[in-house]
Amino acid sequence: MRAAIVGAMLLTACTTVLAQVKVDNPWVRATVAQQKTSSAYMSLTAASAVRVVEVTSMVAGAAEIHETKMENNMMKMRAVPALELPSGRTVELKPGGLHIMLMDLRQPLKEGEMVALTLTVERSDRKRETVVVRAPVRGLTTESMKGHAH
Repeated sequence: MRAAIVGAMLLTACTTVLAQVKVDNPWVRATVAQQKTSSAYMSLTAASAVRVVEVTSMVAGAAEIHETKMENNMMKMRAVPALELPSGRTVELKPGGLHIMLMDLRQPLKEGEMVALTLTVERSDRKRETVVVRAPVRGLTTESMKGHAH
């Protein structure tokens, strides 16, 4: 009996080691007719160090983590293979910086709709888990477009 209790406690301890990623203020930029790309933004905080290695969404044919940065006096955007989430530190995905690029959109994204995104995170031992995010679509405003042109 005692061995069963200890075993159950160890199993519980092992399952709580899984990375927990807190998502705050997620949102997706609305699109206009015929536009095939958009961006998603949010704040991510991991309880233990993990990497976001994949993003998917049913609204897009492809989704990638991108960074925007200045190189040789020119603003450049490029895909990054993974997004490092250090333990306990918040990583901001925002216009003009890191963001999730949604490409080959299946339909226009309208203000007020919700978009589901699935983030695949990988721990240092290479075990993976997913985090599902529901993000509202925000209208095309100066603030939501700042630093990110399509």
